[in-house]
Amino acid sequence: MPAPLLTIETAPAPPTAADVVVIGGGIVGACAAYFLASRGVDVVLLEKGRIGAEQSSRNWGWCRQQNRDRRELPMATRSLALWDRLAGELGPEIGFRRCGLLYLSNDEAEIEGWARWRDFARGEGVVTHMLSAAEATGRAQATGKTWKGGVFSPSDGIADPAVAAPMIAKGIEARGGRVVQGCAARGLELAGGRVRGVVTERGVIRTPVAVMAGGAWASSFCRQLGLRFPQASVRASILAVSHAPGIPDALHTARVSVTARSDGAHTLAISGKARVDPTLQMLRFGSTFVPMFLKRRGSLAPGGLEGLRSGHETLGRWALDRPTPMERMRILDPRPDGRQIEETVGRARALLPALQDSRVTAAWAGYIDSTPDGVPAIGGTRLPGFILAAGFSGHGFGIGPGAGEMIADLVTGAAPALDPAPYSPARFARSAWGRVADF
Repeated sequence: MPAPLLTIETAPAPPTAADVVVIGGGIVGACAAYFLASRGVDVVLLEKGRIGAEQSSRNWGWCRQQNRDRRELPMATRSLALWDRLAGELGPEIGFRRCGLLYLSNDEAEIEGWARWRDFARGEGVVTHMLSAAEATGRAQATGKTWKGGVFSPSDGIADPAVAAPMIAKGIEARGGRVVQGCAARGLELAGGRVRGVVTERGVIRTPVAVMAGGAWASSFCRQLGLRFPQASVRASILAVSHAPGIPDALHTARVSVTARSDGAHTLAISGKARVDPTLQMLRFGSTFVPMFLKRRGSLAPGGLEGLRSGHETLGRWALDRPTPMERMRILDPRPDGRQIEETVGRARALLPALQDSRVTAAWAGYIDSTPDGVPAIGGTRLPGFILAAGFSGHGFGIGPGAGEMIADLVTGAAPALDPAPYSPARFARSAWGRVADF
């Protein structure tokens, strides 16, 4: 079942030339194209299906600094400022607001971990409040339970995955950029060892710069160019229930997490719980991901054939004059895990009595693409003119604006608002076996 998503009308066909072509109409690609268009760059955003239809509409919608990796925190902080900017320029329809995020726990070790992160974040200028048992219980009246402690991060917030990427895409067009849906990028044309065009199913767009922001499809696309990008995906299931009064806008517990949506519904999910659908690409990069999978083994479970059917992690090569896997699977829409959906609803109703009478309005799944270290790859490659922005490891929605701005800085040569070094794809230059790889 597709996740709820705003439908927008865009250009019927791609142009023959552009300064930059961004491949992938999720939140990262949309933000990159938006900031490029805002700087007067002739940019085209290409999407094989619908804008925002894959993981960008299938996530919680959290825009947070809380508990971010040290390398990712600057981008999270910058992204919140850019979410404010986007809301100011595009209007409240993108669904962003700094409502604060509430974390509750009865696990003393978890609370201690949050306290350590608070101490680190304080040195980075990030404010987060540890809650005593009384404070946590007071903020959690909707649960009707007592809690040992918690965290409240007041400057964090949420945006609506159902509308954010489409509304940003409309902003691209308003700033002179072009957006094309239903048009897959099959590959690149090269000349003199650098990018000279993007080959689409509807012809070639002449351009010196191509940005790959295709989410779970990125590694397969890179393989067509002889570039090795270690990437693996897990299938996460999520659902929405009808409105219930008195529930916090954004609440996390180890049992279940709840987020308000712009339409009055609530999204429910279990943090970190996902299925691993085996694919040939996963086997190829398996040894590279062993440390991450071992770290998360308590929350991952074996999956099925969804990944093989979807085709986004193929090891095959495709011809540029024939339909590719992207055209056979316009939108990754894997089946949700029925047992997990039932478990999530049960946990949520046990946590929040107000949800007892709520009905499930939608349930869906999505592929979360990851890198071996859980930090995205953003930057140039050994192919001049080809920029990679993928592997956001479940964090892409919240930090999408910061990533988009970084891409715009890289393309235009502007002084970067953030240090791009921690995100460089070059950190994957050696394989798990010590061989020199392609980036």
